[in-house]
Amino acid sequence: MSEQIRSDQLCINTLRSLSIDAVEKANSGHPGTPMGAAPTIYSLWQRFLRYDPEEPEWLNRDRFVLSAGHASALLYSLLYLTGVKAASPHYEETNRLAVTLDDLKRFRQAGSRCTGHPEYGWTSGVETTTGPLGQGVAVSTGMAIASQWLAATYNRPGFQLFDHNVYALCSDGDIMEGISNEAASLAGHLKLANLCWIYDDNHITIEGSTDLTFTEDVAARFASYGWNVVRVSDANDLALLTHAYETFLDTHDRPTLIIVRSHIGYGAPHKQDTREAHGEPLGTEEARLAKEFYGCDPDKQFHVPDGVREHFQAESGARGTAAHAAWETLFTNYSGQYPDLADQIDCVRQRKPPAGWDSVLPVFPADATGIATRESSGRVLNAIAEKMPWLLGGAADLAPSTKTELKGEFFGDFQAPKPNGKPRSHYGGRNFHFGLREHAMCAIISGMNLSGLRSYAASFLIFTDYCRAAIRLSAMMEIPVIYIWTHDSISLGEDGPTHQPIEHLASLRAMPGLIVLRPADANEVVEAWRIIMQFTDRPVCLILTRQAVATLDRTTYAPAIGVSRGAYVLADPPDGIPDVLLLSTGSEVSLCVAAYEQLKSEGIKARVISMPSWELFENENQAYRDSVMPPWILARVAIEEASTFGWERYTGSGGCIIGMHSFGVSAVGKVVARHFGFEPAHVVAAAREQIARHALSNQGLSG
Repeated sequence: MSEQIRSDQLCINTLRSLSIDAVEKANSGHPGTPMGAAPTIYSLWQRFLRYDPEEPEWLNRDRFVLSAGHASALLYSLLYLTGVKAASPHYEETNRLAVTLDDLKRFRQAGSRCTGHPEYGWTSGVETTTGPLGQGVAVSTGMAIASQWLAATYNRPGFQLFDHNVYALCSDGDIMEGISNEAASLAGHLKLANLCWIYDDNHITIEGSTDLTFTEDVAARFASYGWNVVRVSDANDLALLTHAYETFLDTHDRPTLIIVRSHIGYGAPHKQDTREAHGEPLGTEEARLAKEFYGCDPDKQFHVPDGVREHFQAESGARGTAAHAAWETLFTNYSGQYPDLADQIDCVRQRKPPAGWDSVLPVFPADATGIATRESSGRVLNAIAEKMPWLLGGAADLAPSTKTELKGEFFGDFQAPKPNGKPRSHYGGRNFHFGLREHAMCAIISGMNLSGLRSYAASFLIFTDYCRAAIRLSAMMEIPVIYIWTHDSISLGEDGPTHQPIEHLASLRAMPGLIVLRPADANEVVEAWRIIMQFTDRPVCLILTRQAVATLDRTTYAPAIGVSRGAYVLADPPDGIPDVLLLSTGSEVSLCVAAYEQLKSEGIKARVISMPSWELFENENQAYRDSVMPPWILARVAIEEASTFGWERYTGSGGCIIGMHSFGVSAVGKVVARHFGFEPAHVVAAAREQIARHALSNQGLSG
């Protein structure tokens, strides 16, 4: 056995033994995939991945995504052995390794960098949060798109700044999930030759053998998507793995799926262990047998033999460090020749908008007829995009309806370059056509965002039902993805209950870390976008109308700048303390304004509070919140064309909530709204009732 082969095998078996020990000590986790896939990932990292452990956030690094997040012990062992440094000051002490041996010993325990499934930000070297199967491969598709876009936009002759590849390790479960099929279909259409999925084909899921439910020809399916498919018959054969990765690098017209046949357990066909299917540790005796099979000392835990870390550093580490140093020199020279483009790249790296980006924001004049907020949002989006070239995105086949198409002369469509194709279709295009793939769309734009781009996705609000898992992960990762959801209420009209969202606002508001913004008119839309573009650490859902809403006269009512505080006093009695508070969001704010004017004519003092974002309002201090909603004013009416769930926190148990308690109906939008009581007269009547009710209560208390 040559010294190289001996060193390779020692490193692979160390990865295996560390993973076994981490799972055993935690008495929790999945040991089988780390054992079976260790050679596959070792071969990739040691021989091909271009990655600098000293600078794990280098912009042109190759990405490795562990979509099979249950195999996290393998990734953490790899990060430790390769010496990846902590680089996220918001979460980590940056003068240490991202994963230490002590972290591995506390796998799945509180405070450890080795969480049950990989979490982006918490541990450097984790490119995206994974665990829900299919999410990682879909996010990797977005990363590959970002790489192609960056190359098409910023590379110049002699300056190949962006050419990184994206690899994802996926499991049988990933391949089954619908989101992975959506992403694979789009990746094949886009001919993303820089994307490589590595399918650890071990024929095991939670319930046992995949034969129970999964007998399709995966290779044929991916070939039909337009992928190059490569097979590796034995995960332990480093020569076959090397050939497979070289085939990927030599393929320039399509993505690649490498199907690697592995066996749960010790890495040999006759030593299968179905405990992996249930996510159980091996147990003391099986752990000893596994280590003996690999030639490791069964009596030592978390043992790293001499030379293992040095072997990683001499190959993968040295290669990544040299590539990064060469890139930094190239970028310095590029900055001298293309300073404006270099400034843009610096903004991408720092996640900040360019100087003067907000100088082009429009101001909408008062207009009783008004404009749909989806329409005003489209105008604002296009204005910002003119100033910010890395603001880009698209819709799930609904760009004309969501008003999210970028219409400038040079925006173009993101498509694989084709001979004699549309002149505006290329990898530098900024309009993305995701097709009817809402779930993959949202994961893909997370991948684009994780690569530094400011990406957005759009559809109807009702279709967030198809996207929720991807939205949730973006909130968990604290990345500034932009979601644009239109057709936001029953007022969308004739499409009827199947398309009229009811519970969706409440559902999104319940998600930690997600900002929901539902602006009331065109100028609130402007302010919403001003807020969105300044976020760097959280995703935002912008909720917009299909129907026209009045553009309020801001010389009569309060300026829209109050949107930044989540809720603000839009209209107040000209003199005296209000008798009743009218609370609302979005298009229903106009109902409150109409009711306010009617009440004022009757000598009743009302306050209108526009509440575009509950989350931003809750972030304000108590003094501000009390100034908007004085706690001693108990007469309150909340109005929203959605589920009433949650509004009681602002109305109190004695307040009135005008909302939805059923699904909608199919009719013209105004007819639907009237049918469910969304009209000024109903708000006025509720306000009068509230005032009377609380006056009687106060009398009773005083008596």
